[in-house]
Amino acid sequence: MLLGRRKLKLETERLSLRPPVHSDFNDWAALRRASEEYLTPWEPIWAKDHLTRKSFTNRVYWAQRSVASGTAIPLFLFRRSDDVLIGAITLDNVRRGPAQAGTLGYWTGQAFARNGYMREAIGAVVHYAFTRLDLSRIEAACLPENKPSRGLLESSGFKYEGVAQSYLQINGRWRTHVLYASLRSDRRGKTDAG
Repeated sequence: MLLGRRKLKLETERLSLRPPVHSDFNDWAALRRASEEYLTPWEPIWAKDHLTRKSFTNRVYWAQRSVASGTAIPLFLFRRSDDVLIGAITLDNVRRGPAQAGTLGYWTGQAFARNGYMREAIGAVVHYAFTRLDLSRIEAACLPENKPSRGLLESSGFKYEGVAQSYLQINGRWRTHVLYASLRSDRRGKTDAG
């Protein structure tokens, strides 16, 4: 957990979560490249320079600024047993004032999917958001046909809230998404989150 001026790092049973650093480039680029066919149906179109060092450097600087300003918490997921990068999770669009909310996004490399890693990561980030950032609401959205992601959110304590038409551009098209949320004081049913 974040303590004073120490660097942000979350730990779960099998994972270490921390913001990206410049030395993560080769592992990140290799994992994204190896998982491209698996990831692209669910993501915005990758820019031509998506897998370049320059693009990654910009990503690292954005992560540093976001954490410092409190607007986002971008984290890479590393398996603790061998320190292998397996994916990423971001609590983005952190809103203060009356909202006290943020939006969750995530991806896992294909070789690491369906092993419960992202469920662990979501649990850690939601707990951190509720207890350390004092947020009240965590939102997430996914494509209606993305049954694995919907199941992941539901098993992580998120509740279905509705549909947003033309919510995000995914794979080059405006796509409708289903919306989920986890509340710190959820009266819609018991959750383990937070």
